Amino acid sequence: MENSMVSLSNELAKLVERLQPDIVAVHARPHYPSSGVLWRPGIIVTADHSVRREEDIQVTLADGKTAEATLIGRDSGTDVAVLRVSDLGAPTAPAAAGDSPKAGELALILGRSPDSGPNASLGIISAVSGPWRTWRGGRLDHYIRLDATLFPNSSGGMVVDCRGQVLGIATTALSRIAGLAIPASSVNRVVDGLLEKGYLPRGYLGIGVQPVTIPESLREKLSTAQHGVIVVSVEPAGPADQAGLLLGDIIVNLGDTSVEGVEDLRSFSDSGVIGKQVKAKLIRAGGLAEVTIVVGERPGK
Repeated sequence: MENSMVSLSNELAKLVERLQPDIVAVHARPHYPSSGVLWRPGIIVTADHSVRREEDIQVTLADGKTAEATLIGRDSGTDVAVLRVSDLGAPTAPAAAGDSPKAGELALILGRSPDSGPNASLGIISAVSGPWRTWRGGRLDHYIRLDATLFPNSSGGMVVDCRGQVLGIATTALSRIAGLAIPASSVNRVVDGLLEKGYLPRGYLGIGVQPVTIPESLREKLSTAQHGVIVVSVEPAGPADQAGLLLGDIIVNLGDTSVEGVEDLRSFSDSGVIGKQVKAKLIRAGGLAEVTIVVGERPGK
């Protein structure tokens, strides 16, 4: 047992030493910094909620030096902000493969303090589920809850699995009960969008909707689900208007997505559908109808 514990301790210390060059302290809020991760050459990712100002941002690097950082963009829905720092090379640690982690696996959280250097805490992944929408409205590819200490400057730090691969970045802002890991796949999706446009593009239909329960007699007649969303407003010249959607239409499917509530519509809008033709299945005047919508991009940021 003693040899096993010593071996685990030594391996953890080696892992921290190997990965700590990729961890920076981010000075973008009062009182104390957060952490950030070198994600791509010259690109730092951190937790958006910890970035309280958009100018005069500095980072403390592994060698103790400070560098100026430029905010490229931020997405509050996923709690990811992207910074650019000149003359930083490629990161050391590989991102985890597409498979989701398992509950009970070890998780190492790495942050940085400008005074004490790298900070580490060890725990387990306490819960994992599939795609999850945050209370801020963003979509994460997995819900990954951490049973590990997150220090005040841990948000934005690196979450590493037992194989030394980066699971994602840590945040305390998306759950009231525990810290979470923003999955690496979700971080990559946000980084791609922010690097391209400075904001995260989302699909746009140009409609206002409310959830509605479909009467049992109509459900049996049309073989539909129990719930849908009823169109209560249509923006003139928007994608839905151009497709011929009308007030009072009840949307039950968008492509392969079953629409039983507003959350389903939001998930659809975040699923990479911009510019695509999508068939909308709907109930109109007591019968089934189908229209084809070319999904637009939500205006502005």
